[in-house]
Amino acid sequence: MKIGFIGLGNMGAPMAKNLAQAGHAITGFDVNFDQAKACQDSLVVAGTAADAATGQDVVITMLPNGAALYQVAREIVPVMAPSSCFIDCSTVDIQTTKQVAEMIEAAGLRGLDAPVSGGVGGATAGTLTFMVGGAADTLALVMPLFDIMGGRVIHCGDAGAGQAAKICNNMILGATMIATCEAFALADQLGLDRQRLFDVVSTSSGSSWSMNSYCPAPDIGPQSPADHAYRPGFSTAMMVKDLALAQDAASMTETNTRIGKLALQIYQQFASQPEHAEQDFSAILNDIKNTPHKP
Repeated sequence: MKIGFIGLGNMGAPMAKNLAQAGHAITGFDVNFDQAKACQDSLVVAGTAADAATGQDVVITMLPNGAALYQVAREIVPVMAPSSCFIDCSTVDIQTTKQVAEMIEAAGLRGLDAPVSGGVGGATAGTLTFMVGGAADTLALVMPLFDIMGGRVIHCGDAGAGQAAKICNNMILGATMIATCEAFALADQLGLDRQRLFDVVSTSSGSSWSMNSYCPAPDIGPQSPADHAYRPGFSTAMMVKDLALAQDAASMTETNTRIGKLALQIYQQFASQPEHAEQDFSAILNDIKNTPHKP
C-alpha cells in the first residue's frame, strides 16, 4: 500500500519503519524536521502533512495530543484520496476523536481510532496492542498493516471506543504501578529481599503487568526501564497525560474514580520536576522510597 505516516517521534518512527521493511511505500512527515530526516533511509520525507497524505491509500497519525490531531485532520482530510483510510494511533480525548471521525465520515473516507499499548519497545519490535474503534469492515481492510505493527488487535466498538479502552487501561496501569512501587518500598523497610517479593507476588494474587512484565525495581524480573536508569519506555509525562484524559472522561460521565484521581495527583507531583517527567513512569519507585511517611 501507499501510506502516509504523520508523527515520527519515539513511537511513530519505528512503526513507520516496520511498515517500510514489510514492503509498503511510506511518505512521512513530522513538525520536527530532524526527527523526520532521521527516518529518511526508510521513507520519503514530505514537507507538510498534506503532502504526506495526498494520494495515499492509508494515512496513519501518531500525535501528542488532541489539538495536534484536530489541526492535522483539518489539513489532510480535504486532500485524501476518495475511500482512503485515516487511522489515528494517538492517545487523545474522546471528544476530539469523535469530532475527527465526523470529519472523516463527512468527507466520504474510512476512519479508525486505534491507540496503542506496548511503549517504544513494542513499537520497535512490532508487538503493539491496538485498541480499535470504527467499522469492522474498515478494520478488516487494513488488518495486514496492524499485523505488521502489532501483536494483537482488539475491535472495541464504534468510533471513540478505542480511545475509551486505552484511557481505562492506562488508568489501571498508573494505579497498579504506584501500588507495586509502594509494596517494594514497604518490603525494603521490612527487610524483605526484593527478589523474594517478586517471586511471591508474580505468582500470587498480587500479580500484575506492572510487577511481572515491567518491574520498577532494577535487576528483578524481565528487562525493563528500571534496568536502564529508567530510560523511558513510557514517560512520566505521558502517564500524566493519559491519567488526565481518564479524569476528563470521568468528569464528563460523572463516574466516581477516586483511585484514578489520586494516581493522577501523585504522578503530577512527581512530574513537577522536569527530570522526573522525562523518566519512565516506573521511576516513581525512588520518589515513593524517599517521601517521608505521613500518618
